[in-house]
Amino acid sequence: MSATGPAFSVRIAQSEADLRAAQALRYQVFVRELGAGGDLVDHEAGLERDRFDPFFDHMILTDEDTGRVAGVYRLLRDDMAARAGQFYSEDEYDLDVLRRSGRRLLELGRSCLHPDYRGGMAMFHLWQGLAEYVERHEIEILFGVASFHGTDPAALAQPLSMLHHNHLAPPELRVRAQKRHFQRMDLVAPDALDRRRAMLETPALIKAYLRLGGFVGEGAFVDHGFNTTDVCLVLDTAKMNERQRRIYTGTRGPWRGE
Repeated sequence: MSATGPAFSVRIAQSEADLRAAQALRYQVFVRELGAGGDLVDHEAGLERDRFDPFFDHMILTDEDTGRVAGVYRLLRDDMAARAGQFYSEDEYDLDVLRRSGRRLLELGRSCLHPDYRGGMAMFHLWQGLAEYVERHEIEILFGVASFHGTDPAALAQPLSMLHHNHLAPPELRVRAQKRHFQRMDLVAPDALDRRRAMLETPALIKAYLRLGGFVGEGAFVDHGFNTTDVCLVLDTAKMNERQRRIYTGTRGPWRGE
């Protein structure tokens, strides 16, 4: 370990062992910590997995000093989604506006860090790996669901309303929660918002995308199986200003100080 912390490396999973290592960390975070479930979760082996895993690229952040998997991200390009038959989040959101854009799309999901690496530079290194992946594949629009813990929208009224009133995507990027599952996000009037409370109750990952100029789609999705309330984040790399682009590709990550 250096004076500034662990030495990290980022790679795309190349083997079944790599994939199982990613699924093991996901199990620790999403199942043990957050109470998630699913038809393909393997409790005996301690693996969180689903039917989409074979189609995704799985990005793995490793602490080179210990060999421990410190963080993971899974990535699905539009060409990979074609093989899967859909994007993962299409079960929750209508993505037609993105599909019709003709632009290169990348869906992000299952982002998590081992508890020992939260609050440091680990997420920044994972983000740098993502930026390099986006550049290599000429991705133009990033999107994916991000989660609040819990399934009671009333308890999340402040942050959901803040996102709706202040960060709703423009019409050309405004995905919408599927009609049969649509949960309103405008639960508090703009003049009744407690912005400080709303920001404190918003997960760091969502705040990071907002700093980069990201937006949210219209409506939330309450995922009882995963014990979360989801919003869909959308980031158009062409709309990033220079300050945001430096955060995205430079030496200061959006998670520093979280």
